[in-house]
Amino acid sequence: MISPYVTHIIILIGIYAILAMSLNLTIGFTGLLNLGHVAFFGIGAYTSALLTLAGVPFPLAFLCAGLAASLFGLLLMVAVRKIKGDYLALVTLGFSFVIYSVLLNWTGLTRGPLGIPGIPKPSFFGLTLSSNQGYLFLVAITAALSGLFLWCLTRSPYGRVLEAVRDDELAASVLGKHTFKLQAHSMMVSSFFAGLAGSLFAHYLTYIDPSSFFLSEIILVLTIVIVGGLASLRGSIIAAVIILVIPELLRFVGLPSAIVGPMRQILYAALLLGVLLLRPKGLLGKVDLA
Repeated sequence: MISPYVTHIIILIGIYAILAMSLNLTIGFTGLLNLGHVAFFGIGAYTSALLTLAGVPFPLAFLCAGLAASLFGLLLMVAVRKIKGDYLALVTLGFSFVIYSVLLNWTGLTRGPLGIPGIPKPSFFGLTLSSNQGYLFLVAITAALSGLFLWCLTRSPYGRVLEAVRDDELAASVLGKHTFKLQAHSMMVSSFFAGLAGSLFAHYLTYIDPSSFFLSEIILVLTIVIVGGLASLRGSIIAAVIILVIPELLRFVGLPSAIVGPMRQILYAALLLGVLLLRPKGLLGKVDLA
């Protein structure tokens, strides 16, 4: 029997692994410097939470969470279709701030800084996953299916075209590839899985507020992607384990609670710098960060 604490950590690893693999699709495989991924995470979480509280069954709300995030991914790509490189990173980061502001100030829908409490646990055909062990099974199945889908996608001819767009967008367009459509599809798929991860996150904690989807989250997810390596789904999974487990070791050191939080951020930064210095491509990366 797995202890409740270990179960909790594994559930978070599964959720963030889905989030990191989906972000790696846009950054690592397609070459889009997307810093707005946490916005899709939040959109999925709030969509699923609000729908289930309104009486919508969890499976439908779960699917709608992914579709809503995917729709916003398409709208974002349409808005930034003429923006490339570092400017795209800034615009997508701005998009995450816009979504955060909406979640914070649209109090009639999101309750603003008060957050949404009492989010129901997932229920399938009358069976409610009230225990963490049952929820772990749901997260594990979702993470496995998400990873399998993304692996098949990136290994397919379509995935190789995405990599061609990443390596040389102009050459791909000269060869007749509709690069914007490919990038938009990649962003939609990526944001879809981010929305699913958001739904799992919301129903696991049963409470969400805008602070759960602020800048610190994109730093965490981006660190996982960079440490694991660009264009490596397996690296994202391994890095999710490392990044989420190592800071938990601070709990057993006996440090005051006021120090544990800042120390986690220091550990993230030190680990990221160490990997970039020793392995510029990350643990299993195939592409240089530059």
